[in-house]
Amino acid sequence: MPKFCANLTMLFNEVDFLDRFEAASNAGFTGVEYLFPYDYDADKLAGLLKQHNLTQVLHNLPAGDWGAGERGIAIFPDRIKDFHDGVRKAIAYATTLGCTQVNCLAGIMPEGDDDNIYHATFISNLRYAAEKLKEAGIKLLIEPINTRDIPGFYLTNTQQALDIIAEVASDNLFLQYDIYHMQIMEGDVARGMEENLGVIEHLQLADNPGRNEPGTGELNYPFLFQHIDKIGYDGWVGCEYKPATTTEEGLGWFNAAK
Repeated sequence: MPKFCANLTMLFNEVDFLDRFEAASNAGFTGVEYLFPYDYDADKLAGLLKQHNLTQVLHNLPAGDWGAGERGIAIFPDRIKDFHDGVRKAIAYATTLGCTQVNCLAGIMPEGDDDNIYHATFISNLRYAAEKLKEAGIKLLIEPINTRDIPGFYLTNTQQALDIIAEVASDNLFLQYDIYHMQIMEGDVARGMEENLGVIEHLQLADNPGRNEPGTGELNYPFLFQHIDKIGYDGWVGCEYKPATTTEEGLGWFNAAK
């Protein structure tokens, strides 16, 4: 079965964030991911990881003012300095946390604007980030996200991500494939994972509709877990879903898959 890591932004949200590390460990997870570590002292987070024998699997680059609705700044020509500063900050945190991969959220393109300037900025920023992260021994990921949850998000499907990876032409840029997002945007997720296995460095899951735990929607997760093993994926699978009730009550799928 795949290696599952708990997304602490969404799971165990019945308790304070810093208590979620212990909750994840007690539930049987050996790895964690979350959106951002930057509101917390890096050494404090590293101590919690060590205390509870957890691997820090993934976090994102700084993505702008999340509370104000920003979902990434990598495409914006007037935010290049902020992006570069964020890369340096992400490297510092990831190094302290022992995290070997970070994800770059592209951002939301203003409706009606010309794509060309945003595309060029995204490519340039990814080249910069991929090089700086490689020097630190950290992989850079990009993630397509569905436009139902985030209308206007710039990166929305697998082929677009593959085209961007090819244009950046770095050996340190990879795909984060979220089964939930790609089920909405393109379907055929088993084939999508298999055909792009060589560039996928991280998987994430949730069921659809609802973005709840496996077993609550249309996706056949027992089949997909077997498929992930069959195709030889040996990375982590991030559990980035909203528990339908409580996290503990919704872990039946996890206990069955272990």
